Amino acid sequence: MYIKKGFFMSEYKRKYEWYRHHAWAGLGLLSVFLAIRYFIFLPNLISLPIVFALIFYILVSLAYTYKYSVALSKEASDKLEKERIKAEIEKARLKLEKKRLKAQIKARKKEGKD
Repeated sequence: MYIKKGFFMSEYKRKYEWYRHHAWAGLGLLSVFLAIRYFIFLPNLISLPIVFALIFYILVSLAYTYKYSVALSKEASDKLEKERIKAEIEKARLKLEKKRLKAQIKARKKEGKD
């Protein structure tokens, strides 16, 4: 997905969370309405437009949730990259520490022979 220039990932993440919230809220409202409709008779002339409006609301929210989900994949790849770099730095540090210890051992052996 194309990311607009000057549009920060935190803005995408905020919008993703907002639309995801509304998708779940729409599902909740639809469930409650259908449960009420099960117990209380409502004519189709009233209930069908409400059901279709809620379904449309949910679908729009899901579409925008998908649109802004790029923030999650980008954030995850950034975290993986940071972890990879940290692992490489730690590996290099351990390698240098090992070399230093070997040099100390070699120096002690050399002192012992002299």
